[in-house]
Amino acid sequence: MKTAAITTFATGLLAATALSGGAFAQSGPIKIGVVTPLSGTYTPIGQQVRWGLELAAKEINAAGGIAGRQVNLLFEDEEANPSVAVQKAEKLFQVEKVDFLTGTVNSGSTLAVAQLAERNAKLAATTVSFADSITTDKCSPNMFRVNARAEQQSVALAAWLAKEKPKAKVFYLGPDYEMGRSTVAAFKSSAEKGGAQSGGEVFAPLDSKDYTQYFGQIRASRPQVVYTSVAGNDTVRLLTQLQDFGLLSGLMVVGASGTVTSQNITAIGAAAEGFATGVGYSPQIDSPANKTFVDAFRAANKTDPDLYGADSYGLLFAYKAAVEKAGSTETDKVREALRGLSWQTPQGTKTIRAGDHQAMQPMYVVRVTKGKFDIIDNVSSESAIGPDACTRF
Repeated sequence: MKTAAITTFATGLLAATALSGGAFAQSGPIKIGVVTPLSGTYTPIGQQVRWGLELAAKEINAAGGIAGRQVNLLFEDEEANPSVAVQKAEKLFQVEKVDFLTGTVNSGSTLAVAQLAERNAKLAATTVSFADSITTDKCSPNMFRVNARAEQQSVALAAWLAKEKPKAKVFYLGPDYEMGRSTVAAFKSSAEKGGAQSGGEVFAPLDSKDYTQYFGQIRASRPQVVYTSVAGNDTVRLLTQLQDFGLLSGLMVVGASGTVTSQNITAIGAAAEGFATGVGYSPQIDSPANKTFVDAFRAANKTDPDLYGADSYGLLFAYKAAVEKAGSTETDKVREALRGLSWQTPQGTKTIRAGDHQAMQPMYVVRVTKGKFDIIDNVSSESAIGPDACTRF
């Protein structure tokens, strides 16, 4: 894509914002730290995060930066490990003096980094982590989430499942950490409200190599549906093993929005056919802004964006809008500007709910058909968001 086209799109996403109090006191590049998995089972997710942020930074910088300051991304590998994420985030805050931090994938990492951000009087945002606790009972005044949380995904998917397979028996299989248990609990609650029955649940260690040890429980349960929230390379192993052992015949597989993505669908192959999920983004969203974004992303990375790439891309435009509204990169001023912020993204308009720092957005149900994600249903942002359960601020 030509530079002029990129500049036009970046400019079109955000209206020009007057800077309060004249020019910034700060100068030099704005440093944004990115702590994300660049190795391990969640590498495909981290790759999309990186691609989305890099594309947004390129467009913003080509259009003049943020209040005339260029954006500089500094990457560190969190390895989807909370203790590693904290070490890398501390380095970025204390040594690199970053203005803002993002990238965390593992929900445990996001919760730990939120506490670290508070201690360092800095702001952070996740574009990936699903655990409801991040913006509910463990919310932080210094952490924002611009992606859909587990409950938003679950409301959309459960509403579709109730129509597709009324009163289905569902077996649940998630990774054994904060995100896995949160997503299973959120979907189970939404599905049972719609009449579904539970056929049991198991939680497997992250980066499991063998899921066949759980297949006896699945067979004994005789479910019509399996819900899973494994992600990255774990999804490849789970679905291909289910196929190899003949369990996919007559069984519907649904899951969290990061379970099957453009990054792992090729490796999964035919085992992904029919998989359905509730998601906040699809490359098939039919809007000029999304078509422009998808074209630019494909040109840069030779693949489609997934929800992680799209949400990471959109985050930098939210940060740009907030900094320019605040007339500063100071934590207190930017925090206030982010609370209640509405901005344009490839998905459409998003709004950060001031009470819990959770982004509100339309939700979609997509199903894999012949290797492509087809949009088959949708739910409004108001219907999917759920109540504000944050009480810390």
